[in-house]
Amino acid sequence: MKRIDPRRAKLHRSFSVTELANLLGVHKHTVRGWLKKGLPSIDGAKPTLILGSDFQEWWARQRKTAKRPCQPGQMYCFKCRDPKAPAMGMVDYVAINAATGNLKALCETCGTMMHRRTRLADIATKMPGLEVQATLAPPRIVARAHPSSNCDDP
Repeated sequence: MKRIDPRRAKLHRSFSVTELANLLGVHKHTVRGWLKKGLPSIDGAKPTLILGSDFQEWWARQRKTAKRPCQPGQMYCFKCRDPKAPAMGMVDYVAINAATGNLKALCETCGTMMHRRTRLADIATKMPGLEVQATLAPPRIVARAHPSSNCDDP
């Protein structure tokens, strides 16, 4: 799916369906589909004109309604397309640095791996009552347990 920048439609300018489609880099049938979904036009006359400010407001409402925020104890499953609780209440925390890391868990419905970025200090508030197993990152690269095998040293 192409990422659309609504700021390309200038606020005080009106656009025809074709002009708006070319400006945003989508097909004109896409813009006509948006009109059927509720994108306001200036009037019912032909050619159909769309005010840039109306498009930007409509696009912001569409993006806001598409969001599915996760509640505490949930992670977003891309396969189910919905926030889900981790399977068996088990979550792994893999540290990226000293302050942040990724939470990993299996979806309770489909078994797909879910991820959520969080700070180490926020784990208790993001995953209350769940068993979180933390794997902390080494403080430096040279502090690794096993040296790299890509060296010439014996």
